[in-house]
Amino acid sequence: MEHRAHEVLDAAYREGVRYFDAARSYGRAEDFLASWLVSRGFKPGEVVVGSKWGYTYTADWTVDAERHEVKDHSLAALRRQYAESRARLGAHLSLYQIHSATFESGVLDDVAVLGTLAQMLDEGIRVGLSLSGPQQAAVLRRALEVRVDGRPVFSCVQATWNVLERSVGPALAEAHASGWGIILKEVVANGRLGPRDEHPALQPFRTLATEQNTRPDVLAMAAALAQPWASVVLSGAATVEQLSSHLRALSLPYTAPLDARLLGLVEAPQTYWATRSTLRWN
Repeated sequence: MEHRAHEVLDAAYREGVRYFDAARSYGRAEDFLASWLVSRGFKPGEVVVGSKWGYTYTADWTVDAERHEVKDHSLAALRRQYAESRARLGAHLSLYQIHSATFESGVLDDVAVLGTLAQMLDEGIRVGLSLSGPQQAAVLRRALEVRVDGRPVFSCVQATWNVLERSVGPALAEAHASGWGIILKEVVANGRLGPRDEHPALQPFRTLATEQNTRPDVLAMAAALAQPWASVVLSGAATVEQLSSHLRALSLPYTAPLDARLLGLVEAPQTYWATRSTLRWN
């Protein structure tokens, strides 16, 4: 599995990809990424490496495990997972993000956690957060206001945006205008906008992709890349073939008339996230 991960990373680097994203809860993602960085002789700063804290992986490589990860945004979890990430990624780690920050976890009001995150800024670590759920925009706007000793803590956000779930778009534009880095995730909607989905409601999307002589996942990626406030669009590819498909989006013209034909597919945030919660883990 590590060798396969390295093959995908090699292919990504050859094609110009320079941001690599991991998390403490993504199985052995940090380990595989770290061994790739070392074996290929990268020096810190030659690529941008981001990771996340706040979830602990518990599935032990079992696809049908009852629970795949456990959420914990406590100060103890931050200290433990930051030490683990640094032990693996060392000086390569340049962005550390709260994994799925929400109002419910209270992480954006935890003075001790925010103070510890602010200390990372002095170590040269950029601090960010990832978002999930129907309140992405509200959580982001709260994060934009967070200060420790008058200094902004966050300067990067990773959010779910795709042609079905666009609600966070205006808030992302505000963050971009404030100088934040904007990373888009789940742009293929956890497979719903991919080549294997056959849900009748999304047939117009697949038809439009065919009209553009491309695959649905390529069209979904192109839509994300076309957003003027997007800094990075995550692929999430598990194979070289998937990565090659996603990279075709870089050469696919995505126009306003094309986008207008997809507006009818936009779902209410509550509907989108309710559907997402029913999808199979893998």
